[in-house]
Amino acid sequence: MFEKILIANRGEIACRVIKTARKMGIKTVAVYSEADKDARHVELADEAVLLGPAPSRESYLVADKIIAAAKQTGAQAIHPGYGFLSENEEFARRVEEEGIAFIGPKHGSIAAMGDKIASKKLANAAQVNTIPGHNEPILSPEEAVKIAQGIGYPVMIKASAGGGGKGLRVAFNDKECFEGFSSCRNEARNSFGDDRVFMEKFVEEPRHIEIQVLGDSQGNTLYLWERECSIQRRHQKVIEEAPSPFISEATRKAMGEQAVALAKAVNYQSAGTVEFVVGKDQSFYFLEMNTRLQVEHPVTECITGLDLVEQMIRVAAGEPLSLKQEDIKREGWAIECRINAEDPFRNFLPSTGRLVKYQPPQANLEQGTLTLQGESYAAENFGGKDVTNSAWGGVRVDTGVYEGGEIPMFYDSMIAKLIVHGRDRADAIAKMREALNGFVIRGISSNIPFQSALLAHEDFKSGNFNTGFIAQHYGGGFRAEDVPHSDPLFLVALAGFIRRKAREREAGISGQLPGHEVRIEHDYVALVSEGTAGQQARHALHISEFVGHLGEALVRVGEGAEAKSYRIVCNSRLNDIRLTGTVNGQPFVAQAERGTAKQPLAYRLQHNGYAILVNVLSPRAAELQALMPFKAPPDTSKFLLSPMPGLLVQIAAHPGQTVQAGERLAVIEAMKMENILIAERDVKVAEVLAKVGESLSVDQLILRFE
Repeated sequence: MFEKILIANRGEIACRVIKTARKMGIKTVAVYSEADKDARHVELADEAVLLGPAPSRESYLVADKIIAAAKQTGAQAIHPGYGFLSENEEFARRVEEEGIAFIGPKHGSIAAMGDKIASKKLANAAQVNTIPGHNEPILSPEEAVKIAQGIGYPVMIKASAGGGGKGLRVAFNDKECFEGFSSCRNEARNSFGDDRVFMEKFVEEPRHIEIQVLGDSQGNTLYLWERECSIQRRHQKVIEEAPSPFISEATRKAMGEQAVALAKAVNYQSAGTVEFVVGKDQSFYFLEMNTRLQVEHPVTECITGLDLVEQMIRVAAGEPLSLKQEDIKREGWAIECRINAEDPFRNFLPSTGRLVKYQPPQANLEQGTLTLQGESYAAENFGGKDVTNSAWGGVRVDTGVYEGGEIPMFYDSMIAKLIVHGRDRADAIAKMREALNGFVIRGISSNIPFQSALLAHEDFKSGNFNTGFIAQHYGGGFRAEDVPHSDPLFLVALAGFIRRKAREREAGISGQLPGHEVRIEHDYVALVSEGTAGQQARHALHISEFVGHLGEALVRVGEGAEAKSYRIVCNSRLNDIRLTGTVNGQPFVAQAERGTAKQPLAYRLQHNGYAILVNVLSPRAAELQALMPFKAPPDTSKFLLSPMPGLLVQIAAHPGQTVQAGERLAVIEAMKMENILIAERDVKVAEVLAKVGESLSVDQLILRFE
């Protein structure tokens, strides 16, 4: 067994590999860019080596520097993680030639299956059903349009070395094909150093189901069941689960056996994934093989009890698999949500900056219940237990960040992966919703509200979905009103409870001026902000039976016959963002905090993805509040503002130019994705206010219109 390994990656996957290596008694070496000098994976590893500047093409994609770091530190093996060089045939070959073990498949297997064009040819030769398409590299956007017309729209434009949603577009017409080809090629070149692009027919209403395979150097190959990955946004997986709620046992067995046959055909030796497109009638077609560890591998670990990283390390060290196909168990149901640094209410634009608060949920695996604590979560620790030894009932967080750390613009947007393991699918969904409620992230935006809405959707809960689920239900974007809540007045009552608890504490402060002491009221008015024009919904609150040391009160919202009562028990402190307790005897996890920039005295509350802003006032203060004038926000209609932090890579308009609606104005690159800003109406450019190559902040001015 190796004594020391180097991890040629960053973020949560680097921390994940370090966790298993530490369990196995193997020392680890981290590599990092200048942007990651304070990153968590650098802190967790036994040693760390600086690769170079922040851009990945100058650091994590430079094979020479990574190999030199392995030699310098005496690492006997390199684990590539996923992304970057993980599926680069030349890198794997170089590592092998240098006498260093590559913790992944042999370079020949990567060449045969890791390259999407080569893998489709091999699958065709093996008489595996494949989707119609053009399997040769396309050289120009004009050629792409011609080929697409021959295949028939819609088509999928894919970078050969792509992955993780990078270098992939779906085009429904010539214009989308022309522009999509250029963006795909640019993203692939910047992310993977390989700009080859091919095309295939886009199968509408498919399900995306993948089979996890595992092979050793003695010719043993197994499949570890399937993962359902159909919940995708722009071809980026959002929620993954194992097993699939769709396929039958017969289909599951057939897909597994075909995946094993394909892996054996290329002498596959490591963990890998064979991806399939599955039709309504459960017919399935080979899509591609990922010759690396997948982002969503934890759901397979949960239902099988296997540590896939450990298996990869043992295979790379020459050990045979210790299991046979009949030994692979399938217990419970696992779901993974990818927690990304993006703002779902602003069309999922990237959100970078400092993690002012970062408090993920923790799990008690023995009892199968959440233990929600405020202290920082140790990435290498899983609730004090080894996940591979757990039955169902756990909540797992795989992350590479920490409170106070930075989310840089140069890399992927993932903050963490939240994984739950339940007795069945309904139990797993309930646990995931509770875990999302307890996940505190501040300083940047995250997609947690969107995840909560997806989990609450009736079609998701029933398993009635395909890869077009998000486009179908949220095609016009995601809005606050898209987040359902069964009882929004509960949050109004909770705001009243918090205000009453605060008044109790204020009343106990010593040294108050006689005659002006804080008085405890029973009646309040809750003003709930609605819309953008300063409207406020008004609710009368009456709070009785308050017992401070028990953290209990009866809160009535409304008046007369329509009033609703909530008995709230909550012992969380006033400065805790995450609140746990019961309402009318039912447990809840919610988030609450004081103040926003516009309303510093209001409470912002969140529960099940739903959020409200509530100002709890005395009746007299509410009367005075109603007299306050509303200050309208400034008019920015004559400016193009940067919707996100990022690098300005192109300005497509110049002063004096008239731009038609739908035409390109500028391109911003953030988190390895090109974001094209287009004109919403016909405008004439008056002035360019930013420079190409400039790092923009949110709402920074780019253009001024006449």
